[in-house]
Amino acid sequence: MTVPATPNSSNPPDAIQCKPVEVVVGDRGVERAIKHLKRKMAAEGILRELKRRRHYMKPSVKRRKKESEAARRRRKRDKVVPAIGGPLGGGNMGPERGPGGGGDRGPKL
Repeated sequence: MTVPATPNSSNPPDAIQCKPVEVVVGDRGVERAIKHLKRKMAAEGILRELKRRRHYMKPSVKRRKKESEAARRRRKRDKVVPAIGGPLGGGNMGPERGPGGGGDRGPKL
């Protein structure tokens, strides 16, 4: 009698299952596709994960790192929310300010 293998039986318990990152090489060439792949990997957090798994981390260090990562994500989320109309305004920008925002930075040097 054979026992059917579960999909996660061969993977370690802390393995992360995610969708594959795929880049199509079109008319623009391989170099452009490699750049696009690197951008996608950075956006997905794959490079950060590889660097994190490169060395062993003590549980105390891992806990501090996890807290700092959560704080980083919180700061990033708080930075994005006000642009939508959060606690710092947003809302009606008026006719003098277009979608680019800014307006009172002065001349570009």
